[in-house]
Amino acid sequence: MEPKKFQEIFSRIEAEVKKVIVGHEDAVRKVIIAFFAGGHALLEGVPGLGKTLLVKSLSRALALSFKRIQFTPDLMPSDIVGTQVLSEGDGRRDFQFKKGPIFAQVVLADEINRATPKTQSAVLEAMEERQVTIFGVTYPMESPFMVLATQNPIELEGTYPLPEAQLDRFFFKLVVLPPTPAELTEILKRTTRAELPEPAPVLAAEGARSIAEMQLLLRQVLIAPPLESYVVRLVHATQPNDHKEGGVIPEVKEYVRFGASPRGAQAIILGAKGNALAEDRVHVSDEDIETVIYPALRHRLILNFQAEAENVGPDQILAAIIKKVPRD
Repeated sequence: MEPKKFQEIFSRIEAEVKKVIVGHEDAVRKVIIAFFAGGHALLEGVPGLGKTLLVKSLSRALALSFKRIQFTPDLMPSDIVGTQVLSEGDGRRDFQFKKGPIFAQVVLADEINRATPKTQSAVLEAMEERQVTIFGVTYPMESPFMVLATQNPIELEGTYPLPEAQLDRFFFKLVVLPPTPAELTEILKRTTRAELPEPAPVLAAEGARSIAEMQLLLRQVLIAPPLESYVVRLVHATQPNDHKEGGVIPEVKEYVRFGASPRGAQAIILGAKGNALAEDRVHVSDEDIETVIYPALRHRLILNFQAEAENVGPDQILAAIIKKVPRD
């Protein structure tokens, strides 16, 4: 596939989602980039901002199968991945596997932090290895496959924070902010009339083949060695341990327990490649890297109690790191 074709399809998908979603341009673009990079995304925001609608609109524009899982404290792992059921036929009784809602191409894990850690972990294997193992039998996920999870940052009672291992499996963490007055006015115009906007399927005719070609093309985008080196230094600077060169950044030493894993560097580079292609370029620029640093790393920094007590968030730490890590 030619880069121009990628940019054209990407823009059409973006436009179809924006028929329904007002504002949130950055979140919409980052979710689509994460999809073509083969990753998953975590959307954080208060209720009513259109997170669920964004996911539904994306699946419709991509012409992919969609399932929603409402995470609750009583949800069991078998409710997600499926279970063996006893069936009768021809005078015989056999156990057959009944697939759960995780077996879709786009899966919405709604309010994922409301389920217990045991249930949250049920999606780990599917997210990382694109397969599910039940009673020793492995079932592959249909390709492409993406998990889009949502969580509410303001409710603490009855919630279970996502474990670090699961957070690290999300390609991006995107913060969905309330609409501006102008955006709210447009939302009311679109949602209070008789006909509601619907996204049209963009890839209905070409399907999985085109998606696979676009995902392959994204990985072929060029990145100059100095930019790759900058990403390495940036991610290494998130580690609170003593550095061989330059020492630890004070904010990191004071507030960070654990820094970003290698997945963080992978997410920055692949996200930057996706952003470059979306803008019809075949090489990564400084701006491409800058635009994905926060969503790629904010959920991978594990902060200590002092950071919580002083209300210091990961975005503030990342701002200090970006300011102090040299580009050359």
